[in-house]
Parts: sequence; structure tokens; C-alpha cells
Amino acid sequence: MINTAYLRVYLPADRAGTWPAHQALDGELAMDGRFIWSEPLDSDAFEAEWNGAKYVCPRFPRLRMIEGILAFSGVAPNLGMLSDDERAALTHELDSRRGADSRSHILASPWHVPLRWFGAFNSSERELIDTKDGLSIRYRTDLGDAVDRVRWAAGVLDTVGFADQIVEQVRELEQWISRFPAGSMLELDYGSVANDTPDGDVAFDESAAEVRESLEALERGDAATARDAYMRVAGRWAKRQAVMFAN
Repeated sequence: MINTAYLRVYLPADRAGTWPAHQALDGELAMDGRFIWSEPLDSDAFEAEWNGAKYVCPRFPRLRMIEGILAFSGVAPNLGMLSDDERAALTHELDSRRGADSRSHILASPWHVPLRWFGAFNSSERELIDTKDGLSIRYRTDLGDAVDRVRWAAGVLDTVGFADQIVEQVRELEQWISRFPAGSMLELDYGSVANDTPDGDVAFDESAAEVRESLEALERGDAATARDAYMRVAGRWAKRQAVMFAN
């Protein structure tokens, strides 16, 4: 399977209703039509405890699979992944599944962590965690703080004249986070992407701090410091990001 990082929104458990706890498939693969997956399709939720409170992240796996195949086929139409009839049927199903209480709480990124995700977090929120495959990294923060940070980042990039496409990607992230209720928790989980990096390098990965350093330098007009910080973090992720575009 493709190594993947995740951005998840966790809702306060006492306001999220009742959800069965998620049970992993232990690496088993299943296939149905256009979809291959390694997680159950049950309506369950990840559970987490943070700052003394309990949170849940509904998985909505079928919803996420449809979003994923429609998005990927949209950016790579020449692959012919979907016929017109299949696209229309999946779009209709997606529209019928989405609602105020049924939206994707999880973003996934193959091979790498998008740099814009780091803008939602403070370096002090970085956690080194032990997994069965070695060291990994996780960030957790209050949703309101994440929205403020991403909005600020988009404003800085826009002010200094970054390309509209780059600014729009950051604004889209802000909009996605903003749709969830106050009091929620945002988590960046390196997931299996961490498996591509030796433990020693993971331990010294300070990507959120470097993204923040670059943005703050841009804001005060210090182009040299902004460039140096950006090159450190971009260089860390460049090779893995490039895998997405390899044949």
C-alpha cells in the first residue's frame, strides 16, 4: 500500500453522538469495482484523548473513497479512470451522502506531508511517538488556533505576491478546517509516511517550526531567512513529493 499521512478533525466526544470504536484490518486489502482499501467500511470513529478530554474522528470511509477517486480522476482525466456514467453516479452518491453531520473529517496525502498542513501547528505541539514500525510524528492543536494560523499564513503569502494557485490551496485548507465546530481538535499524523525516513532523521524533523520561521521572515521582509528556512523544509519533502508525479 502507498505510505500516507493524515490530517484529521476530532470532535469532542460528548457532542459527537455515539460511534463504535474503530477496529483496524491489520493490513488486509479488499477490492470492489474501482476501489481498493485497507480499512473496514463500517461507520465507526477513531478515538483520542487530548488535554484531559476525549475526542472522536468519524471515518466515513465510503465518502472519502468517492471524494478521492473523483478528485484524482479530475486532475488526471487522460487516465480514463471513470466513464461519464460512473462519474455521474459517484457524484450523485457523494452529494447524497454529504451533509452537516456527514462530511469527510480526514484528509490523506500519499508519500508526503503537504507543507501547507504544517502552517496549522505550533512547533511546541510536535510529539514523537513510537509505532510498531518505528518513530513517527504527530501534531495536535485546538481547531480555532489552527484556523487562525492558516488564515494568517494565507494572508502573508498573498501579501508578498505568491502565485494565486499556492495561496488558494492554503485558503482551501482554511475553509475545510473552518467548517467544523469550535472546540474540536486538529491532528496531523505522519502515519506510514514516517516509515520512509530513518528514526534518527524523524527525531530531528522540525517541519512545522521551519514553515513558521519562513512565514514570519516573509512577513517582516527578511527574504534571505525566509528562503533558508523554506529550503530546509522543502528539501526534506521534495523527493517523496516527487514520487506522486513519477510514472
